[in-house]
Amino acid sequence: MKKTPLQKQNLIENCFGCGTENEEGLRIESHWEGDETVAIWQPKHHHRSGNPKILYGGIIASLIDCHSINTAISQAYKNEKREPGSEPVINYVTGQLQVSYKKPIPIEKTLRVKAKVVRVEGRKTWLESTIDYDNNICAEGKVLAVRVD
Repeated sequence: MKKTPLQKQNLIENCFGCGTENEEGLRIESHWEGDETVAIWQPKHHHRSGNPKILYGGIIASLIDCHSINTAISQAYKNEKREPGSEPVINYVTGQLQVSYKKPIPIEKTLRVKAKVVRVEGRKTWLESTIDYDNNICAEGKVLAVRVD
């Protein structure tokens, strides 16, 4: 039985990166695996950069951003011992996004995006993320997620 992705649990519908209802978006699906979240994602031809064999850097940043924000939302529900999506709905926005591009990502590779919460203080959650294929880390990210009403 397939687990329900965090994006559906967190009621994320319109976002470009993770919106379940955004037909033009990346539509990532994140899941908890132990103390981190993981999303498996396959680039499409139109996600390429100027080099037709390489994934566009903005897509890499979007993957890290959306995966990390959903991790922060899900962690907040866990911390409050509440069901995901329960009222009042928990929302986060990106306060800061830092991406380090380690090596080009071939467009035909299936990617694994991972994130973990490293610190929570009040409305702020700091996360660290990676993107890899075939166990080769290609990008690392640091995200500050900020809870909003």
